[in-house]
Amino acid sequence: MVGTADFFYAGETFKTWYKVVGNLKNGKRPLIALHGGPGMSHDYILPHTKLYELYGIPIIFYDQIGIGSSTHLSHKPKDFWTSELFMDELENLLRFLDVFDDFDLLGCSWGGMLGIEWGAKRRPGGLKRLVLVGCPASMELWAEAQNTLIEGLDEDVREALRRHEKAGTTRDPEYQNGMCVFYKKHANRLENWPEELLKSVESTQADPTVYHTMNGPSEFCITGSIKTWSVIELLSSVQYPTLITNSEYDMAQDVVVLPFFEHLPNVKWIKFAGASHHPFWEIPEEYFKIVGDFLTM
Repeated sequence: MVGTADFFYAGETFKTWYKVVGNLKNGKRPLIALHGGPGMSHDYILPHTKLYELYGIPIIFYDQIGIGSSTHLSHKPKDFWTSELFMDELENLLRFLDVFDDFDLLGCSWGGMLGIEWGAKRRPGGLKRLVLVGCPASMELWAEAQNTLIEGLDEDVREALRRHEKAGTTRDPEYQNGMCVFYKKHANRLENWPEELLKSVESTQADPTVYHTMNGPSEFCITGSIKTWSVIELLSSVQYPTLITNSEYDMAQDVVVLPFFEHLPNVKWIKFAGASHHPFWEIPEEYFKIVGDFLTM
């Protein structure tokens, strides 16, 4: 099922595009999957349809406002793009699909940040289980991890990245090529990136409004509004059973997920070997068994 939900916000009406895999009324608790970015389309997390194939779990995908097939708003000022906007959109979609009273949530990267902040601040009663995939507990820790990973790049690549960031020339092809080197090591290590992932990358390139406003020019040059984002001080109040995952070569290194393990009252941490930020593409069999078993236990 594919459609759009009207989203009323700040006196305007926007469209949230969604896709449902499976039957939301089949007796299995549905899972809503939140994509990352902020400002990447849902396409790259489509492998999570495997949870329906293996476990019968209905999956809800959607494009957050500003990207993909949802309403684009490149003219909006920077202060429009907030966590509150995306939390309101999420709640609106869940109510529209009539699953707000009973659902699980899986968030990848920024999607996990949104999910855990929403759970901590608004405590939705219908949320039963949380899965956070490659998600940081704070952007300060994220920046620390990226700086460490950049030190592992070849000297010429590392110096080019730093030079262009200092000069403000991050659109230069040399910087863009350096980004590709980094992402090939720490975002997705497959030799040939899948079509769905490329589609998400292209969607961000076509309209980088949300990504540049909230994040910045790259995953290791955080200049946007989430630069100081942190949920650490809220974690002790989150009672939902939570699975956190990261991977050996992940941009989400151990330092960025450790606060979840230290402060969440009901948490399980799995670290995957031989994968990076997209274990659902790189080691799908292992990844989906872990996630599926957690959601159905």
